[in-house]
Amino acid sequence: MIQDIFPSRLDNSFRNISASEHTDRSFVICFREGRILADISGGEVRFPHPCEVEPKPELIYLFAVDDECFFLAAGEDTQVKNDGSFGFYTIREMRDKCSGKYLFAAFTAFHLANWYRDNRFCGRCRGAMVCDDSERALKCAECGNKVYPRINPAVIVGVTNGDRILITRYRRGYAHNALIAGFTEIGETLEQTVMREVMEEAGIRVKNIRYYKSQPWGMAADLLVGFFCDVDGDDDIKMDESELKYAQWLGRDEIELQPYEHSLTNEMMKRFRNGENI
Repeated sequence: MIQDIFPSRLDNSFRNISASEHTDRSFVICFREGRILADISGGEVRFPHPCEVEPKPELIYLFAVDDECFFLAAGEDTQVKNDGSFGFYTIREMRDKCSGKYLFAAFTAFHLANWYRDNRFCGRCRGAMVCDDSERALKCAECGNKVYPRINPAVIVGVTNGDRILITRYRRGYAHNALIAGFTEIGETLEQTVMREVMEEAGIRVKNIRYYKSQPWGMAADLLVGFFCDVDGDDDIKMDESELKYAQWLGRDEIELQPYEHSLTNEMMKRFRNGENI
C-alpha cells in the first residue's frame, strides 16, 4: 500500500526548523493550482532541493522520511532553475506512474498543503492565521483560536457471500473495480458506517463485521478503515444508481484487481481472491 515504505519511515512529529539547517537532505514541495512540482521521468518522484528553486519561497516544515526533510513552499510562483525534467503533476498522475517513499511523501504533503491553503483565515473571527511555533497547528493572531490538520475517517467494506465478494464500480471518477466505501457521519461508529453504506449503496444487510487494516490517504485527507463482513439474509443487490454503475457478486477467479498496489481496497480484494484469512 502507499504507506508501506519499510525500511524507510515517516516521522510526522512537529519540528520548528528551517531548510537551511538541512540543506543537503531537504526537499521543497511546490504547488500550483493543485499540481505538484516534481520530476517523475524515472518512475520515482524526485523533488527539488531548496537551492534549485526560484524565487526563494517561504518554507514551512512538513515532515521527514528517514533523514530527509520536506518543506512546503508558500505561494504558487516557485519554479526550478534551468531543469526541463521538472513539471507540475496532479497527485493522480504521480500515483499512476510512480511508486516508493517519495510518492507517499507526495500524498502526505498534498494533505497538509490543502490544510494550510484552506485555513488562511480564522473561522471564528476572520483574523489571519499564523503557524504555531510549538506544534502542528495554525493560530489566529487576533483571538487565539487554534486549528489542527483535519483527518476524514472513511470505511472500505469487503462484503462476502460464501466464496463470492461484492465488487463495485463508481459511476463517476475512478474507473477500476472497488469495494463499498463511504465517510463516517457525525455520531456514528465505524461499524455503523459499514452497515449504513452497504445498505445505501447495495440494499444489503450485513453481520459479523470485523476490522482488517487502516490506511492514510492524503489525496482526500482520509483515514481509510478496512472491514470485512458477511451478508445477512437476502443477497439480492439493490444498487444505488446515482453512486454506482456496477455492483455484482463475484467469485475469486472473476475478480479483476486495480492496476497498481497502492490502495487498501486493492489489497483487500487481492486477499479475498487468494483465499487468505479475512
